[in-house]
Amino acid sequence: MNIIDIASGLVLGFAFGFVLESAGFGSPCKLTAQFRLADWSVFKVMFTAIVFTSVGLMLARWIGLVSPDQLFVPSALLGAAAIGGALVGAGFAVGGYCPGTSVVGAMSGRLDAIVFLLGLMVGTLVFAGAYEQLEAWTLAGEFAGGDTLPQALGVSDLWVNIGMVIAAVAVFVGGSAMERRGQGVVTADQAVKSASSTNAR
Repeated sequence: MNIIDIASGLVLGFAFGFVLESAGFGSPCKLTAQFRLADWSVFKVMFTAIVFTSVGLMLARWIGLVSPDQLFVPSALLGAAAIGGALVGAGFAVGGYCPGTSVVGAMSGRLDAIVFLLGLMVGTLVFAGAYEQLEAWTLAGEFAGGDTLPQALGVSDLWVNIGMVIAAVAVFVGGSAMERRGQGVVTADQAVKSASSTNAR
């Protein structure tokens, strides 16, 4: 890794954190509202990023900018992914942060984010120390059909991306309808004020 790689990573990391904080995504008030199905902003942003990247990579392969052997695709260990996803989701719902947003919140001086981040580090160390005992769980559920959706479903990238775009539209329409029936989205200002008042107490 050279100095350009390190510098670009730092710049993009700081920019990503700034955007998250500016949008209120570094606040647990904004994030827990997603689990109450009251504010779909987090899901919309993440789904948009996934679909945009998936479609972009497909187009890049079509025009020859990227070849399949240049992309790293981890093994589809469905059992491990299900267990890990459940644990991360539970921590997300209880603490109001994910690993990335906890760093943003901690850098903004939020005490709850600092506690969450410390807990995340302790949990990581415990997992690393117990890995030999947990290895069978982490390697569980190898999917024989392939490590990507097109391979697993036996269809082309195009059909998978069409399905994802349709799903994204449905999420936007359905999520927006639920937001209108409720109190609406938590704005960035509301999220920051709520988090600040919580820390002040």
